[in-house]
Amino acid sequence: MFLDHLFIIAETDPARPWTWAFVGITFALYLFIGWISRVRDSKGFYVAGQGVPAFANGAATAADWMSAASFLGMAGLISFSGSDGAVYLMGWTGGYVLLALLLAPYLRKFGHYTVPDFIGERYYSETARIVAAICAIFVSLTYVAGQMKGVGVVFSRFLEVELWMGVMIGMAIVSFFAVLGGMKGITWTQVVQYFVLILAFIIPTVAISRMLTGDPIPQTAFAFGDISQRLNEVLAGLGEEIYTEPFTRFSKLNVFMITAALMFGTAGLPHVIVRFYTVRTVRAARYSAVWAIIFIAILYTAAPALGMFARFNLINSLHESRITELTVKHDGDVKSFSFPGESEAAWQWVQEAGDDANLTYSVTSKAGVPLEWATRWQNTGLLTFDDWNRDGTISLKLQETEADGKPVRKSEMAKIDKDIIVLSTPEVANLPPWVIALVAAGGLAAALSTAAGLLLVISSSLAHDLYIRFVKPDASEAEKVLMGRIAILFGIVVAGYFGINPPGFVGEVVAFAFGLAAASFFPAIFLGIFSRRVNRAGAVSGMIAGLLFTMSYIVMCTADKVLPMFFDAPVLTQEDWWLGISPQGIGTLGMVLNFVVTLTISSVTPAPPEEVQELVENVRIP
Repeated sequence: MFLDHLFIIAETDPARPWTWAFVGITFALYLFIGWISRVRDSKGFYVAGQGVPAFANGAATAADWMSAASFLGMAGLISFSGSDGAVYLMGWTGGYVLLALLLAPYLRKFGHYTVPDFIGERYYSETARIVAAICAIFVSLTYVAGQMKGVGVVFSRFLEVELWMGVMIGMAIVSFFAVLGGMKGITWTQVVQYFVLILAFIIPTVAISRMLTGDPIPQTAFAFGDISQRLNEVLAGLGEEIYTEPFTRFSKLNVFMITAALMFGTAGLPHVIVRFYTVRTVRAARYSAVWAIIFIAILYTAAPALGMFARFNLINSLHESRITELTVKHDGDVKSFSFPGESEAAWQWVQEAGDDANLTYSVTSKAGVPLEWATRWQNTGLLTFDDWNRDGTISLKLQETEADGKPVRKSEMAKIDKDIIVLSTPEVANLPPWVIALVAAGGLAAALSTAAGLLLVISSSLAHDLYIRFVKPDASEAEKVLMGRIAILFGIVVAGYFGINPPGFVGEVVAFAFGLAAASFFPAIFLGIFSRRVNRAGAVSGMIAGLLFTMSYIVMCTADKVLPMFFDAPVLTQEDWWLGISPQGIGTLGMVLNFVVTLTISSVTPAPPEEVQELVENVRIP
């Protein structure tokens, strides 16, 4: 019976059995590593016993860094934002170099478990430690929400479950290896996850590059081939903005602000910084940073190429595709109409059903090839069509119509979630089913690896920096590890909620987290290393001012998504943005506010104690 069911699935969706196999094998491996890496002491739980080799730590850092935003979101952002999507590429890559060269070795020399540890000791203040721990929790919860949504997107397509169920499955898996193994289990799981995700990204990118350009090296095909010119011509014919034209989607100010927020936010991300505490020496921290840059560059130099290839392929496949069947679901009734013979009856039924009807279009390409992938993605709700002119074809050309009584220009692809671009591209390109399945496994590896690192930051902030410091300082090793595990479970529950109810697509949610990190952590860490004069009053005031300002602005701009029970529309619409700055870029302004407040208050209050100033000097000595 089971085999019969499996054969039916394989015929209708050949990638699904492969996906089950790849996801099952990789998940079993992650769980096995989590089990054999289980720890009993707090040093193993929080910093993997500070015994991770530089090469392994580089791979783990790259996996921790290349989240669902990098694997799923960035190519999608570049694909639909064109030249302006490069702000994410520039911000994230530039920020990692800034972190690796400017901050990481000094923080490793300091030698504690967490960023709040550094803040508390450097600014000789338990208040500063508490503020830093709260900042770490807010940043990490925002970031991990994006990862959970990415997990839900993958599962909703390849296991054909709803997004909320996909998030729940991801929560269960990540909780197992994170709760059992702590940083030790997470580190060695991330090493494996890096190689899974990089193979899953590069193999289809190389295949599509060769298919579209004849060049198997995507980076050179992107830089020296004619694919950008071909895509520009196609988009111009559809009435879309030119792909390579800058400042069409973001103003010059927002390009700068978003890039800076991502860059400085990277340098303040606690889950990346803590990776440099897991190696044996400062020298090893520097080498692991170099390895991580190499590993990251492999994906980040290929992502712009994949984004361009995906957009070109999607248009070629879908534009002017013909509708062969329309399935209408309404109030428990399901009716299917074949086209063109039953088209009039179909549109009559749609009109009677009203806006609550769920429509699924079966389409074939202009060449008559059935586009089964389009039907499968429609079933997830992440791709929708609307043949509003009732001509029996799906046109991607922008056309004049009305919405709510106002003239608008839109195509008949009513919705496409940017997070499905990487996952759907192998299907659109008609690559073998095992490649499609490998991409699904890679997307899950990217999301889960980062989610695990973020959950450990939440755990360390709640358990190590708050509970053990202020509630039970005499806790035994067993109690410390237990509290860490309970804190991870708390973080998973909260992250799961925001994964099911995200305030945007994956890349956008993650950009908010970077803005919060830039506005709260970066000035405190940077000035804590390079300025002897900055004191606790300045640092605490700066972190609070930067965090509250940035978080308030983001919440007001996304109130209908983050607080849907209270708001049905944003408090600040795009027309009301302050100085025209988007919520993704407001972290830069929050960071400037933090610097100003920190330096101003430090200059009018007493200097730090002499031993703290000596600590600052010693940290900077190689």
